Amino acid sequence: MKLAVTGKGGVGKTTFSALLAEVFAREGRRVIAIDANPDANLASALGLPAEVSARIVPIAEMADLIEERTGSRPGRSGGFFRLNPRVDDIPERFSARKDSIWLLVMGTVKRGGGGCLCSESALLAALLQHLLIQRDEVVVLDMDAGVEHLGRATAQYVDAFIIVVEPGQRSLQTAATVKKLALDLGITRCLVAGSKTRNEAERRFIQENIPPGELLGFINYHPEIARADLQGKGVFEASPQAVQEARQIKDRLEALLGHG
Repeated sequence: MKLAVTGKGGVGKTTFSALLAEVFAREGRRVIAIDANPDANLASALGLPAEVSARIVPIAEMADLIEERTGSRPGRSGGFFRLNPRVDDIPERFSARKDSIWLLVMGTVKRGGGGCLCSESALLAALLQHLLIQRDEVVVLDMDAGVEHLGRATAQYVDAFIIVVEPGQRSLQTAATVKKLALDLGITRCLVAGSKTRNEAERRFIQENIPPGELLGFINYHPEIARADLQGKGVFEASPQAVQEARQIKDRLEALLGHG
């Protein structure tokens, strides 16, 4: 199963991604968790020790690797570079590990112009295509509200976009924008997970604003998750109730997508 998790900043995408990755891993699946969020903190949500997280270098910042694989060093203007660099060994070499979860941090292409064609973006695009098409692990892609790392060539291999929403109009507006971006890329399966809901009224607000059949369920507000963040601990160990909610969402995903 290949899943892209997205939504407005601050809605709980990374918490949701970490919970989902852990739920799959605890069932014996091997999981590749991809942090493609400019504000990368999936490592801490997964509970990797701070010293391990501090050593992670985003792929987009590995200048020597990018030059080796594409033939062009980041930051140099002009020249030619390979659009189909070798990437098959990158997950094994550069992942941070937690049990059967492999974490890859993609990083951000820091060049002028959105969607620039440069050596960094060529490597990231090739890597993502490899992970989605040629690997058989579960892939959980933690993204921001854009589609920076996805193009038409790779988007078709995403089983679903999961848009995380909190109770509020701005979150719903972002969800509508994300859905349009996904449809533009040919992704027809856009599903929604409610986040940080505190009561039935907030859950009903989300339910009433989401088309029937698209709502996967809710990861409710749990104060122990906020405490875990303050203490630098993983979300899976922090809240058994949130884990159970994530399991229910995983079961619904498998039922909807036929990956049981």
